[in-house]
Amino acid sequence: MTACVALLSALAVGACTTEPIDTGALRASSTATLHSGPTVARIADTDVVPVEQDPPVSPTAQRIVALDRNGTLGTIVYALGLGSHVVGRDRSTTFPSALAVPEVTETGHTINTEKVLAADPTIVLAGTDTNPANAVDALRASGIDVVTFPSERSVAGTPQLIRDVARALGVPDAGEKLVARTQAQIAQARRSIPDPSGDPTMAFLYIRGEHLILLAGPGSGADDLIENLGGVDAGTKSGLTAAFTQVSAEKMMKADPDVLLVMTQGADSVGGLDKVLDLPAVAETKAGRARRIVAMDETQILMFGPDTGQVLTALAKAIYG
Repeated sequence: MTACVALLSALAVGACTTEPIDTGALRASSTATLHSGPTVARIADTDVVPVEQDPPVSPTAQRIVALDRNGTLGTIVYALGLGSHVVGRDRSTTFPSALAVPEVTETGHTINTEKVLAADPTIVLAGTDTNPANAVDALRASGIDVVTFPSERSVAGTPQLIRDVARALGVPDAGEKLVARTQAQIAQARRSIPDPSGDPTMAFLYIRGEHLILLAGPGSGADDLIENLGGVDAGTKSGLTAAFTQVSAEKMMKADPDVLLVMTQGADSVGGLDKVLDLPAVAETKAGRARRIVAMDETQILMFGPDTGQVLTALAKAIYG
C-alpha cells in the first residue's frame, strides 16, 4: 500500500437522501453492535517498547537515519532496541523517545539531503516513495549505505518488513523477537473483533482542510486495515479504482459507510470530529447520521509496523464499543 496521496481538486459538496434516520446504534449482526458517536482510538503504549536494549550491530549500522511517510521504519528501529543509534528521523517519527533526534525531512515529508548528510549517518533506511525521487541517489552518491523498503504496507506484510529492517541493521535475532511479539499482538487483536462482525461498511477519509478530502479505495492500505477490522472498505465497495479519490456528495452517498475512520490531525484541520460529520458530503451517510466516526493519530493508523496489533485492538474497541 501507499499511504501518501497527491493534492487534488476542491471538495464538491451537497447531497440529499430520503432514507430513514438511524437514531440508535447500528446492529451489525446478532453479536456485533457498532458504537455511535465520535471516538478517539489510542494504542496502549504511549512510547515504543524495545524487545532488547542496544543489541550489537554491524559497523554500518552505528549511526542510523530512518525515513518514510508514516514513521514505520523509525518505529521498527526503536522497537529493535537501536534507538541510541538513530541520528536523524522523519516528521512522522514522533513518539517520546525519538523527539530529541533531529528531523531531516521537511513539510510534505521531503527529504532534506543536507540535513541527512549533516547527521553523518553510516546507513539510511528509506521507503521507495521518497520525495524528491532523486534523494536516494544523491545520498548513495555521497558514499552512504542506503537501503530501501517497499512503501506498500499491509498487516500481513508487517513481519517481513520487520525482518528486512533487522537484517539490514545486523540484528536478525532481535528481529525475530519483534516479529513474535507483533504477531502475538495481532492475534490478540483479532480475538477482540466480534465474530461475526456483521461486515460493517467503513470509509477511511484522508483530510487536509476543507478542500482536500479524499476517500480511500483499493491499494490505499486503509482497505487492508478495514478488512482486518472485520469490515468492508466503502471506497472499494462503491467502485473506486484509485487508492485515494476526491470526495464528492455523490461518491459518499454511493459508498454510504456505517463507520468513518480519519486521522486525528486531518479532522483537526477542519475543526474537529464534529465538523467532519457536519460536512455536506458526510452528514447524510449512515455514519454521518449516527455520528459514527473514529479518529487515530496519523503516525499510527496506517503505520503497519510493530504496533499493528495495538492499532487493531484500539480501533476495534472504538468501532464495536
